[in-house]
Amino acid sequence: MGLKLKRRKKSGRFRGSHTHGRGGKKKARGSGHRGGFGMAGTGKRGDQRKTLILKKTLDEEYFGKRQTRMRFRAVKLSAINLERISIESFVKKGIAKEHNGVLEMNLKNHKIIGELSLPLKLKIHAGAASAGAVESVKKHGGEIIIGKN
Repeated sequence: MGLKLKRRKKSGRFRGSHTHGRGGKKKARGSGHRGGFGMAGTGKRGDQRKTLILKKTLDEEYFGKRQTRMRFRAVKLSAINLERISIESFVKKGIAKEHNGVLEMNLKNHKIIGELSLPLKLKIHAGAASAGAVESVKKHGGEIIIGKN
Protein backbone atom coordinates (compact mmCIF):
# COMPACT_ATOMS: atom_id res chain seq x y z
CA MET A 1 0.00 0.00 0.00
CA GLY A 2 1.34 3.43 -0.98
CA LEU A 3 1.52 6.60 0.95
CA LYS A 4 -1.77 8.39 1.49
CA LEU A 5 -1.47 12.02 0.46
CA LYS A 6 -3.55 14.74 2.05
CA ARG A 7 -5.25 16.59 -0.81
CA ARG A 8 -5.84 20.29 -0.55
CA LYS A 9 -9.49 21.30 -0.99
CA LYS A 10 -10.49 23.59 -3.88
CA SER A 11 -12.78 25.64 -1.65
CA GLY A 12 -9.82 26.87 0.36
CA ARG A 13 -7.62 27.75 -2.59
CA PHE A 14 -8.79 31.31 -3.18
CA ARG A 15 -9.65 32.35 0.37
CA GLY A 16 -8.28 35.83 0.89
CA SER A 17 -7.93 36.41 -2.84
CA HIS A 18 -9.76 39.47 -4.09
CA THR A 19 -10.64 38.08 -7.54
CA HIS A 20 -10.39 34.27 -7.11
CA GLY A 21 -8.07 33.93 -10.08
CA ARG A 22 -10.39 35.57 -12.60
CA GLY A 23 -8.51 38.80 -13.20
CA GLY A 24 -10.96 41.66 -12.80
CA LYS A 25 -13.79 41.59 -10.29
CA LYS A 26 -16.38 42.30 -13.00
CA LYS A 27 -15.46 39.19 -14.98
CA ALA A 28 -16.81 36.83 -12.34
CA ARG A 29 -20.34 38.25 -12.42
CA GLY A 30 -22.80 36.05 -14.28
CA SER A 31 -22.07 35.31 -17.93
CA GLY A 32 -21.21 38.84 -18.95
CA HIS A 33 -17.60 38.16 -19.88
CA ARG A 34 -18.13 34.89 -21.74
CA GLY A 35 -19.31 36.28 -25.08
CA GLY A 36 -21.92 33.69 -26.04
CA PHE A 37 -22.55 29.96 -26.12
CA GLY A 38 -20.82 27.29 -28.17
CA MET A 39 -19.71 28.51 -31.57
CA ALA A 40 -20.88 32.11 -31.04
CA GLY A 41 -18.35 34.70 -32.15
CA THR A 42 -16.36 32.31 -34.37
CA GLY A 43 -17.09 34.15 -37.60
CA LYS A 44 -14.92 36.14 -39.95
CA ARG A 45 -13.39 38.32 -37.23
CA GLY A 46 -13.44 35.73 -34.41
CA ASP A 47 -9.65 35.45 -34.04
CA GLN A 48 -9.86 34.76 -30.33
CA ARG A 49 -11.94 31.64 -31.04
CA LYS A 50 -10.08 30.21 -34.04
CA THR A 51 -8.39 27.50 -31.95
CA LEU A 52 -11.83 26.28 -30.85
CA ILE A 53 -12.80 25.74 -34.48
CA LEU A 54 -9.52 24.12 -35.48
CA LYS A 55 -9.69 21.69 -32.55
CA LYS A 56 -13.19 20.59 -33.50
CA THR A 57 -11.89 19.89 -37.06
CA LEU A 58 -14.85 21.31 -38.88
CA ASP A 59 -15.05 21.16 -42.65
CA GLU A 60 -12.93 23.64 -44.60
CA GLU A 61 -16.02 25.56 -45.69
CA TYR A 62 -16.61 26.98 -42.22
CA PHE A 63 -14.82 30.20 -43.21
CA GLY A 64 -15.32 32.09 -46.44
CA LYS A 65 -17.76 34.08 -48.49
CA ARG A 66 -19.65 31.30 -50.22
CA GLN A 67 -23.06 32.50 -48.95
CA THR A 68 -22.76 35.79 -50.83
CA ARG A 69 -22.31 33.97 -54.13
CA MET A 70 -25.32 31.70 -53.74
CA ARG A 71 -27.43 31.92 -56.87
CA PHE A 72 -30.56 30.17 -55.62
CA ARG A 73 -32.92 32.34 -53.60
CA ALA A 74 -36.03 30.66 -52.23
CA VAL A 75 -39.23 32.49 -53.15
CA LYS A 76 -41.78 32.72 -50.36
CA LEU A 77 -45.24 31.97 -51.75
CA SER A 78 -48.30 33.36 -50.04
CA ALA A 79 -51.19 30.93 -49.69
CA ILE A 80 -54.60 31.50 -51.26
CA ASN A 81 -57.57 29.38 -50.24
CA LEU A 82 -59.89 28.34 -53.08
CA GLU A 83 -62.91 29.02 -50.84
CA ARG A 84 -61.91 32.67 -50.42
CA ILE A 85 -61.17 33.57 -54.04
CA SER A 86 -63.40 36.50 -54.98
CA ILE A 87 -63.78 36.23 -58.74
CA GLU A 88 -65.27 39.72 -59.27
CA SER A 89 -62.30 41.50 -57.68
CA PHE A 90 -59.81 39.27 -59.53
CA VAL A 91 -61.45 40.14 -62.87
CA LYS A 92 -61.38 43.88 -62.01
CA LYS A 93 -57.67 43.71 -61.11
CA GLY A 94 -56.84 41.82 -64.31
CA ILE A 95 -55.70 38.66 -62.51
CA ALA A 96 -58.55 36.58 -63.93
CA LYS A 97 -59.95 36.45 -67.50
CA GLU A 98 -62.73 34.34 -68.96
CA HIS A 99 -62.18 32.27 -72.13
CA ASN A 100 -64.88 29.92 -73.44
CA GLY A 101 -66.53 29.39 -70.04
CA VAL A 102 -63.21 28.74 -68.29
CA LEU A 103 -61.91 31.30 -65.81
CA GLU A 104 -58.13 31.63 -66.25
CA MET A 105 -56.08 33.06 -63.36
CA ASN A 106 -52.45 34.07 -63.03
CA LEU A 107 -51.40 33.36 -59.41
CA LYS A 108 -47.72 32.48 -59.97
CA ASN A 109 -46.54 34.01 -56.65
CA HIS A 110 -49.09 32.04 -54.62
CA LYS A 111 -49.72 28.53 -53.33
CA ILE A 112 -53.27 27.29 -53.89
CA ILE A 113 -54.80 25.46 -50.93
CA GLY A 114 -58.23 24.29 -49.80
CA GLU A 115 -61.16 22.88 -51.73
CA LEU A 116 -63.49 24.43 -54.29
CA SER A 117 -67.14 24.42 -53.19
CA LEU A 118 -68.68 26.33 -56.14
CA PRO A 119 -69.02 24.51 -59.49
CA LEU A 120 -66.53 26.70 -61.38
CA LYS A 121 -64.24 25.71 -64.24
CA LEU A 122 -60.87 27.21 -63.31
CA LYS A 123 -57.51 27.20 -65.04
CA ILE A 124 -54.98 28.48 -62.53
CA HIS A 125 -51.29 29.19 -63.18
CA ALA A 126 -49.72 28.91 -59.70
CA GLY A 127 -46.33 28.69 -58.02
CA ALA A 128 -47.45 25.67 -55.97
CA ALA A 129 -50.63 23.86 -54.95
CA SER A 130 -51.74 21.34 -52.38
CA ALA A 131 -52.86 17.89 -53.51
CA GLY A 132 -56.40 18.57 -52.25
CA ALA A 133 -56.66 21.79 -54.24
CA VAL A 134 -55.50 20.12 -57.48
CA GLU A 135 -57.99 17.28 -56.99
CA SER A 136 -60.83 19.67 -56.16
CA VAL A 137 -60.28 21.83 -59.27
CA LYS A 138 -59.99 18.71 -61.50
CA LYS A 139 -63.29 17.42 -60.10
CA HIS A 140 -65.02 20.53 -61.47
CA GLY A 141 -63.35 20.20 -64.89
CA GLY A 142 -60.53 22.67 -64.39
CA GLU A 143 -56.76 22.43 -63.93
CA ILE A 144 -53.91 23.93 -61.92
CA ILE A 145 -50.67 24.49 -63.83
CA ILE A 146 -47.68 24.64 -61.46
CA GLY A 147 -44.49 26.40 -62.49
CA LYS A 148 -42.93 29.71 -63.46
CA ASN A 149 -44.01 29.55 -67.13
